[in-house]
Amino acid sequence: MNRILRSRPASMVAAAVALAIASQAGAQAVLGEITVTARKRAESLLDVPFAISARSEEALRNAGASNIEDVSRNVAGFTVQNLGPGQSQVALRGVSSGKTDRDLPGVKEQVGVYFDESVISLSLFTPDLELYDLNRVEVLRGPQGTLFGSGSLSGTIRYISNEPDAAGTYGDVELTGSSIDGGGTGGNLRGMVNVGLTDTAALRLVGYYSDLPGFIDAVQPGGSIRSDVNSGTRYGFRAALRLEPSDNLVITPRVIYQDIDMDGYNRTDVWNILANPYTTTEPAVTLSDRQQYTQLTEKFEDQFLLADLTIEAGFGNHTLTSISSYTDRDILVLRDATQLTGSVTFDLGGSGAQVRLSSPLYDQTTVEMFTQELRLASDYTGRWQWVAGAFYSDIERHYGQQLPTPGYDDLVQLLLCDPPGSDCGLRSTDLGTPVDDMPFYSDIPYDFRQFALFAEFNFELSERASATVGGRYYDFKEERNLVFGGLFSDPSIGPGSAKSDGFLPRVLLSYDVNDNMQVNAQVSRGFRLGGINDPLNLTLCTDEDEETFGGRDSFEDEKLTNYELGAKIGFADGRAQLNISVYHADIDDLQVPVVAGSCSSRIVFNVPSAHATGVEFELAAQPTERFDFGVSATLVSSKLDSTITSTSSAGVTSIVAAIEDGNRMPSVPKVQVAANATYRWPVSAALEAYVTASYQHTGDRYTQVADQASGFGTFGIRGYGSPTITSFTFDPLLPSYDIANVRVGVGTDVWEAALFVNNLTDESARLGLDQERGRVARVGFLTNQPRTFGLSYRRSFGR
Repeated sequence: MNRILRSRPASMVAAAVALAIASQAGAQAVLGEITVTARKRAESLLDVPFAISARSEEALRNAGASNIEDVSRNVAGFTVQNLGPGQSQVALRGVSSGKTDRDLPGVKEQVGVYFDESVISLSLFTPDLELYDLNRVEVLRGPQGTLFGSGSLSGTIRYISNEPDAAGTYGDVELTGSSIDGGGTGGNLRGMVNVGLTDTAALRLVGYYSDLPGFIDAVQPGGSIRSDVNSGTRYGFRAALRLEPSDNLVITPRVIYQDIDMDGYNRTDVWNILANPYTTTEPAVTLSDRQQYTQLTEKFEDQFLLADLTIEAGFGNHTLTSISSYTDRDILVLRDATQLTGSVTFDLGGSGAQVRLSSPLYDQTTVEMFTQELRLASDYTGRWQWVAGAFYSDIERHYGQQLPTPGYDDLVQLLLCDPPGSDCGLRSTDLGTPVDDMPFYSDIPYDFRQFALFAEFNFELSERASATVGGRYYDFKEERNLVFGGLFSDPSIGPGSAKSDGFLPRVLLSYDVNDNMQVNAQVSRGFRLGGINDPLNLTLCTDEDEETFGGRDSFEDEKLTNYELGAKIGFADGRAQLNISVYHADIDDLQVPVVAGSCSSRIVFNVPSAHATGVEFELAAQPTERFDFGVSATLVSSKLDSTITSTSSAGVTSIVAAIEDGNRMPSVPKVQVAANATYRWPVSAALEAYVTASYQHTGDRYTQVADQASGFGTFGIRGYGSPTITSFTFDPLLPSYDIANVRVGVGTDVWEAALFVNNLTDESARLGLDQERGRVARVGFLTNQPRTFGLSYRRSFGR
């Protein structure tokens, strides 16, 4: 029987059942019997000779997981920096260069994120897709560059969906309502319908709508408050058709669409030049926890479309697979930049209402991406197994910023021209913008092409030992055309380009000590493509900053070499599984985002060397048919091994942006611990109840490398409003936090109702530092959702 028919959909159903750990109807579930496709072929989780975790939809639901950040709370070494809806940045195993701000469009991702076979990750904007009707989420830790290419430097996240099933017509629907303590109310409606059209054709439809409650209040000029400004909506659908024209051919076209519309951001402010308790000639404002100051309405919009076509054809003892995908994405980030523009205005001599001219910043990204993968894999029983293929991608990304500020041109002429108010060539259109009153404007189209060849060979050395050898050759070229304009920029027009090629090897060895224990070792390489830096805003730069940060037109590929030892141990008659890994990663040319001092620009520096050394373990156990639990933990030391300095014209040498040997890599904690437990008991012959609890501890961390600089938390403030202080102090170290969730439910084979409380202790965590103009204009922290109470009801039909 051909593998493509043997492995689907039966193995997908088996995987979902095994992943659930707790069995249905009292049947014993043996841990470890999980089918994954981490190596582009279906195989047991226990046979994969490297660190991998898998979580089923039921396990994620019981843990209260609804997005990629929630998934990370249940997986060792997996962290997510929450920059707002649809803007998550993912890190694995302590490898991170820190927060990548929205105005660094040339930076690529360090962790690849895939929906089935299609890549969906995009640097800053990893889409926050709905985790409904998924078979499982796979987390592949360590470099996956051989089979998954660029962006899988430290690992790969894979959402694996349930495929259309020709066996029958059935579906399910789920309704959830929630209320945030001190915030808004919301809910979501989700549903799935599977239609068996014929014996060889099936259609699967998934749809959802979510009303996302807010919990951040925005203080307005005059003291009024807009409540729950970070509320919004998310809706979308998936439609997949499975066709089997013959026993050796499967064709699966699919469309995924999602729309996110948010009215604000999960930011709490601690300093704002326009609203603080220290001013005397302007209204004093004191902000509380989960409050921010805005003068304008902020917004985030994200329209995501993915269309892909997967074709699997069997040819004797081989399977040919083709994956074609097209992505179209439009993103708008609208921020209130009044405090940023106002801080510059004050420096130019403005005062009073002149500093408060409304100044919205429109940040727009459009992406069109086409990818094609073609691979051939062995499909026979024997000591040798292999897969080889080619990959091509073409990405057109258009990024731009606009800062419309009505009345600003007249204000600039009043402050800077002689005589005041005259036309001295400083209007926005004189400085390269398409319209007046635009102190900053950028238009940056990118064209990115990549081609790669890859192969991996698995062979048995003996009955207990096996080896895997693989490699990937890649070649890429990036071209960019740039238009900058406005008073805050260095008006310029010009092209830029970057290109690179290389080879990534991987060698893995595994040995089965006995039927219940495997040990493995590997050496592998991963990479993140380089890119092009934007020019500095030279009109704002001091001479020293221009010398320090200038001349860095591009940045090189980031490469990682991973050395790893691991073990997978089953015990307690198959009711417990322990996975443990010890690893060391050497990183060359770490791409670190840097704020270019007074230039109000962000560029990327290559840090010559860095490392991450850690240990991680995961324990899953089902001591009885009614009780199961899991524990995972990570301890990692990830640091820079190089120092970058700059020498001023006066001969003074200083360290640039805290890039110093021994400083920590940002965004990732040294310690991370997660635990979960579920207990089930029969209420009647048909009714079963359960209680599930989960807990996560995340250690302290920094948002960016520069946050570790001596004295970074103290800065001199501008004199706007005649403040009673001359400097402001805050702690840039993000403290550790603990999150606990509880869920209690009851149900049958047909329906389930549950009550849940997420963030049981109402932890107010600081997830990332958010600053404007080097802290002078604003300092804030991204924060998590407060304690949330909810009720959900799920019902299936036709099964």
